[in-house]
Amino acid sequence: MSNLNETMQFKLSMPEQISIRETLTEVYADLKSRGYNPINQIVGYIMSGDPTYITSHNGARTKIRKIERDEILEELVAFYLGDNC
Repeated sequence: MSNLNETMQFKLSMPEQISIRETLTEVYADLKSRGYNPINQIVGYIMSGDPTYITSHNGARTKIRKIERDEILEELVAFYLGDNC
């Protein structure tokens, strides 16, 4: 039994850093396996914010929603322009 005068400590473990590239690769594969054009669907999601552009197959919609859309866009621009500038 703890002493009522003691301060309780609460430690929240930080979730693992989500790899944007890994998530996009998985979502791309999930969309492709369901017969969608993955590029069009991902662009639709980024532009609109509407999660229904992403299939729920294999949890793809849940995976991509864990990442902010601006972070996805930032990663894509950095990847595309990284070695070209």
